[in-house]
Amino acid sequence: MNKILLIINREYFSRVKKKSFLLATFLVPLFFIGMYFAVFYLTMKSFEDNHAIIHVVDQEGSISEQLKSNKNITYSFSKEDLQQQIEELKQKEKNNNLLIIPADFYTSRRIELLSSGKPNMATLGEVRTQLRDIIRNEQYRKMGFNVDSIRNIDDKIQIAAKEVTETGDAKESHTEVAMGIAMALSFLIYLSLVLFGTQVMRGIIEEKTSRIVEVIISSVKPFQLMMGKIIGIGMVGITQFALWILLSFGLITIATSALLGNKDTAQQAMEQSMPDMANAQIEASKSGFDISAALESVNFPELLICFFIFFLGGYLLYSALFAAVGSAVDNETEAGQFTMPITMPLLIPYVLSFGVLVNDPHGPIATWLSFIPLTSPIAMLVRIPFGVPLWQIIVSALLLIGGFIFTTWVAARIYRVGILMYGKKASFKELIKWFRRSA
Repeated sequence: MNKILLIINREYFSRVKKKSFLLATFLVPLFFIGMYFAVFYLTMKSFEDNHAIIHVVDQEGSISEQLKSNKNITYSFSKEDLQQQIEELKQKEKNNNLLIIPADFYTSRRIELLSSGKPNMATLGEVRTQLRDIIRNEQYRKMGFNVDSIRNIDDKIQIAAKEVTETGDAKESHTEVAMGIAMALSFLIYLSLVLFGTQVMRGIIEEKTSRIVEVIISSVKPFQLMMGKIIGIGMVGITQFALWILLSFGLITIATSALLGNKDTAQQAMEQSMPDMANAQIEASKSGFDISAALESVNFPELLICFFIFFLGGYLLYSALFAAVGSAVDNETEAGQFTMPITMPLLIPYVLSFGVLVNDPHGPIATWLSFIPLTSPIAMLVRIPFGVPLWQIIVSALLLIGGFIFTTWVAARIYRVGILMYGKKASFKELIKWFRRSA
């Protein structure tokens, strides 16, 4: 045990003291905050630059008076010759358009939109929406309906989705919040397990190629070396990951305060640069959606405990597999044929989390995936925000621990042979031979 602790200590402190670790730890949050600023700025800029001017040639005669200018589009009407307007359009700046409405518009349902450059998708959508409303209103008139009365029809409905607890009480379910948390957790777990597992593999490959491992093996057993490297590098990854989260959160909070100033400024910026999002939030508040109540519906203590258990179990399991791969190859290029089969069981629940798992978190597919050790780190964490029986969480965690022990045993048998193999390309058949070889 002392030898494993020594290896853990060496792996951890030798890596956290490197300049590359410090640079990556502090530059990644700065990169995220830079991206945060860039997205915000470019979003505002895109709305400012996308204002379109549309010159209308109304051959039908009644359409132009029904077109309404707004913050996205300004309509101008001219009776100049069509060909002359087309020639003038070539000389104008971008976002200048020429809308030609034919005389048989109501029957043909066709128009032409000429642009000085590539037509903007938002402009096309806005024009299409207004013209569809004009056609719809015309059909209402032909059928004898009062258009104003139809517009005033209120068809909104509020659905109070509630779940019945074990005590018989009903509480707000807030499924949309559970879905958001589930998808975020699936991405976080997939990224972190692959990232940290790859670090373990790289660390083993580096020592193997530099022949340092030959000296180390003379003092410790291969299993002790493997476990020390897995835990040590894992602690480095977890430290860096935790610092990324804290620094990113802190920088984003500071940037948001500095950028927006106060709530009034934030609301104004949102309305100017992201009107659709602002309107959606207003509609959400009108429909009774309470963000604070939605967050209170999530059992964060249970979520954090389960995240720690399944993240740690998944890391240990997959790191053992990556360690076995690192011992079997001489460089990362050769590792490609082995890493794909390892990551596939992790990729399957990650992909399914965007559809099957969040749509049917208690179905047979989601349930079985949350029990299989190779898939449970993602599948179970996706299910937990939707409410999972305690016995299923316990069984899944025990199976994950058992899977880690079995995987470590298999990986250790491959590792003890592969760590001293040089210059020979390993294959799956060769790995099986190393596994069967007696000590």
